Amino acid sequence: MKRALRWAWLPMLLPSAAWAHARDSVWTFDPWVVSPLLTSAILYSVGLVALWRRAGVGRGIRRWQAACYAAGWLVLTAALLSPLHWLGEQLFTAHMIEHELIMAVAAPLLVLARPIGALLWALPMVLRQRLGQATRWRWLRSFWNVLTNPVPATTWHGAVIWFWHAPVLFDDAVAHVAVHRLQHLSFLASALAFWWALVRRAERGAAVLHLFVTMVHTTILGALLVLVPRVLYPGQTAVAPQWHLTPLEDQQLAGLVMWVPAGTVYAGAALAFAALWVRQSGAVWRNGHALRTP
Repeated sequence: MKRALRWAWLPMLLPSAAWAHARDSVWTFDPWVVSPLLTSAILYSVGLVALWRRAGVGRGIRRWQAACYAAGWLVLTAALLSPLHWLGEQLFTAHMIEHELIMAVAAPLLVLARPIGALLWALPMVLRQRLGQATRWRWLRSFWNVLTNPVPATTWHGAVIWFWHAPVLFDDAVAHVAVHRLQHLSFLASALAFWWALVRRAERGAAVLHLFVTMVHTTILGALLVLVPRVLYPGQTAVAPQWHLTPLEDQQLAGLVMWVPAGTVYAGAALAFAALWVRQSGAVWRNGHALRTP
């Protein structure tokens, strides 16, 4: 543990020192990843321009929402395509950073952006109308309501995190590209449902509770990775000595990434929701008091 703490600065230096060390690191151009990212960027841009031409810049989709989408897309691209992805196959610590960028940074930014409107505006009118009709299907609405209900969404997101951190599954994801794709897809999908449920459907006070629960169970998982006295992920940490880390130190640093930075994101989001909750409650009280005043 003490040796691992000596290396606690490593995640902060990954963009510089680790990149310099990895002379053969490359950007990833997996078509199963590049194609959806590129398609979504093109569709969003086309739809945003079309909508703003019709309604005016900043209407329908606000500037800050467009900025959130751009930031979320860039973070997601950096996590999945930049040398960080390659480095994640070498170091457990980098792999954990990649996952937290997907779930705790990119996902909430994309949810705040509410990109569905822009994506629909990029489509031909006929297709847009058909998709609009499809949203009225009862089974589809029921599925969406269940998927984005705060309790199932929080449960699903937590289950996905713990499921993929089972040692045999995590090592398998590093060894097999198809499994790795599925891992990242499930992380992103569950995180989008989780953040959508909190931002769009949950009461502010309930959102604080769901974030607290998520922060607690991810902190427990991170602490387990830090405090366990043996290597749980031999496949993921096999080449850690090439980076001047023992496999156990690499595992402990990965746990610290989940424990502290990711926990800080959830705590910050919980504080933001709490502030909105207090402000909303204050506004309701003031309105009620004004109505009672003769």
